[in-house]
Amino acid sequence: MPDDDLPGLGARPLGAATARARRRRGLRIAAWTAAGLVLLGASGAGYMYFRLNDNIHRVNIDSALHQERRPARLDNGAMDILVLGSDSRSGADSVYGRDTGTARSDTAMVIHLNRGHTRATVVSIPRDTLVHRPPCTTPRGGTAPAADEVMFNSAYEVGGPACAVKTVESLSGLRMDHYVEVDFSGFRHLVDALGGVPLTTTAAIHDPDSHLDLPAGTHTLNGAQALGLVRTRHGVADGSDLGRIKLQQAFLRALLDRIGGLGLLTSPGKLFSVADTATSAVTTDTGLGSVNKLMNLAQSVQHIDSRHTHTVTLPVEYAPTDPNRVRPIASGATMVWAALRADRPVPPAAVRDSVAEKSPASKVVGRP
Repeated sequence: MPDDDLPGLGARPLGAATARARRRRGLRIAAWTAAGLVLLGASGAGYMYFRLNDNIHRVNIDSALHQERRPARLDNGAMDILVLGSDSRSGADSVYGRDTGTARSDTAMVIHLNRGHTRATVVSIPRDTLVHRPPCTTPRGGTAPAADEVMFNSAYEVGGPACAVKTVESLSGLRMDHYVEVDFSGFRHLVDALGGVPLTTTAAIHDPDSHLDLPAGTHTLNGAQALGLVRTRHGVADGSDLGRIKLQQAFLRALLDRIGGLGLLTSPGKLFSVADTATSAVTTDTGLGSVNKLMNLAQSVQHIDSRHTHTVTLPVEYAPTDPNRVRPIASGATMVWAALRADRPVPPAAVRDSVAEKSPASKVVGRP
């Protein structure tokens, strides 16, 4: 055998060629491995996209109301979203109350995002507010006639999301750009997916009806506790819906801070877990009913926390015909809706005479 065929004896030309060949094989292996990882990643991302997209329940509000005379869109860069907490009292939610067989809107908020989406104004509408409900189409295709002096939450009860939107637009004179609905069990699972929400109570809250038993102090509320808090009436202050709204507003601010403090964008696994739960929890209008649209909205408001969120309750007074009901104070309500229409903060004078601002429940929940 020639010397130059022997390894290590004058064999550098062949060794160099072998090294180059090995490098080429190594590069091919690395390239195919990388390609495989990319394909796996793409298929994984595709799976996640379709899963999240399939989670979302949608309702076509614009189609349902296409023949109605709705307020014109403001087209000034601001956005108004009607958010409802639904009370179906059935299935997984039956533990929180007796099943009446009819879904209701237990919580109602108009969320106004200012131009640039740097600040939010949240206007809570008490469910017991007596309003004019316009005629609405029922789920079976019939018509529920217009009615005066009926509870606000009856709109959802008789005509579902489209009737709720129509009633809010009639009440406010504002076009609702979007609609979002969250149910009991979805809310509970979302709080659990976030790892709980820190909150401080200045007084003990005990309400067997909402399954809530909290001593005074700082807590990290799990989903069941958070749901009990936002639903409790009899365990706080005067036991009214106005007191419950104060708790809901306090929890909303704590929730915003919790989401902002988790760093979800730097933790893909946590982000997917939360997104999977959140998309399963909501029903949206078709204008928001995709992962891309929800993600765009989420990214546009990612810097809004409790410091940039102003919560108010629609100015109301007790109804003279029924002390368990309230009705809007016309002058105050006009100022609230005018402020949103002009994309300005709600002036303090708007809520000065409202009984909602006198609820002692606002002192029960604070920052941790």
